[in-house]
Amino acid sequence: MMTPLTTTPQLTLDQAAGQKLMAAFAGYEPSAQILRLLQRQHLGGVTLFRSLNVQSPAQVRALNAALQAAAAASGQPPLLIGADQEGGTLMALAGTTAFPGNMALGAAGDPALARQVGFALGQELAAQGVNVNYAPVCDVNNNPQNPVVGTRSFGEDPAAVAALAAALVTGLQAAGVAATLKHFPGHGDTSGDSHHGLPVVQHDAARLARIELPPFAAGIAAGARLVMTAHIALPAIDAAADLPATLSPAILRGILRDRLGFDGVIISDALDMRAIEQGAGLVIDAIAAAAAGVDLLILNSVVEDQETVAAGLRQAVARGLLAREATLASAGRVLDLKRWVSAQPQPALEVVACAAHRALALEVAARAVTLVRDDAHLLPLRRAPEARLAAVVPQPADLTPADTSSYVTPSLAAALRRRHAHVDEFIVPLNPTDADVAALRDQLREYDLVVIGTINATAHTGQAALVQALLDGGPPVVAVALRLPYDLAAYPAAPTYLCTYSLLESSMEALCDVLWGARPVGGRLPVSIPALYPRGHGMPAGAA
Repeated sequence: MMTPLTTTPQLTLDQAAGQKLMAAFAGYEPSAQILRLLQRQHLGGVTLFRSLNVQSPAQVRALNAALQAAAAASGQPPLLIGADQEGGTLMALAGTTAFPGNMALGAAGDPALARQVGFALGQELAAQGVNVNYAPVCDVNNNPQNPVVGTRSFGEDPAAVAALAAALVTGLQAAGVAATLKHFPGHGDTSGDSHHGLPVVQHDAARLARIELPPFAAGIAAGARLVMTAHIALPAIDAAADLPATLSPAILRGILRDRLGFDGVIISDALDMRAIEQGAGLVIDAIAAAAAGVDLLILNSVVEDQETVAAGLRQAVARGLLAREATLASAGRVLDLKRWVSAQPQPALEVVACAAHRALALEVAARAVTLVRDDAHLLPLRRAPEARLAAVVPQPADLTPADTSSYVTPSLAAALRRRHAHVDEFIVPLNPTDADVAALRDQLREYDLVVIGTINATAHTGQAALVQALLDGGPPVVAVALRLPYDLAAYPAAPTYLCTYSLLESSMEALCDVLWGARPVGGRLPVSIPALYPRGHGMPAGAA
């Protein structure tokens, strides 16, 4: 439990510079590295990563209590402790309720439901000592080729994304966890991944005002306490074509502060992403980000990088490259945030993955399932007890660094078996080869029905080839997009097609309820499937 911050500390310039740093470390307990850093200088806080810091909710709670105790022992204000607990494909904390994610909420289309999810997410984070959630994603996903946002977005309609983002903010912060709007000014219409390079977006101010900015404006109006910057370049806004928004005063001050009126904490996306200079150039970009108006810098766990950036910021302040007044004002915003989070109560650990939250996850999943077409009139399923069913699912994988899908165990077959006795499971490669497709086609022809899930089949053509092979003279096929709904464009002949927007257990249970007619189908496409179906399309089971 952190000690509440009730007064405003008088910081030196070096301490104020230290408050800009969100460090990371490897360990399930505070590492010697992070403890030395806390003894040596002030920190804004730390970011927890699933692969580095997370075993269980009880372990995370103990870890965070130990970090806060170490900060207090060194005479520092409480730490901000952040994590990417978005739901769906990105969940930094293990053992928590597996909510289906933003695009599932977009398919359900209910801001009240999104607020409930935000509150539940916030309760579970607060119970573990995490006080900042790097969510919600406010990006409007209007580019089917976007490799990094996808189902992390609520959808392609700015007004719908705005309403759902604001609702999630309200829920998170009602639970005492600070919400973070990301990725400003909008990462939804990119075809590149800023983890690997610098996407350049040619949008002008009018386009931003119409499409990208409304969800951020709504989140700010809802009281979001942080905004995270995107590592994307917008040369129509800032003439430097290779300058990420993270480093752009025109974007951060001109648009976010002045135009949208945001007066909270601006936090960078991770500085170890390749859109930002690495190696010797990292400290220069960190100083440039601070000069552009970033209050908190997310660093990786490499000790040398943390020390270099910390020393560079101190030197920049000492040499006047970072103005004294701006540095102190930035630290003041961070301390205001710390004051707010430290005053929030901590729920009992029993709230994590409690029955009420699991039921809420199932409700979201059920309301999201979208029946796009059933030209074969297969639904609801009516199969003889002795019929043999096959469940085919690609092996889940992390498709980007902002992905935790590799931790998911496929559960479609298990969900089907709870409704039908004879179900065999086939876990296939993410991108099956021609030989894989031929072998599976021959095996699956022996079954009475195949339920096949696909994961971003437009990018993994082997999956589309497998679906098409099964459609060519095989048993009846139910095709299900387990992630992006655009998959139908890769196998447009599929006569029965549904979307779950998630391959988590709650989504598989809800899917099977829909397949057997135990639940109505209420989801609507939150994005259009180009040349096939518009946003908002959805049909009830049994409809022609």
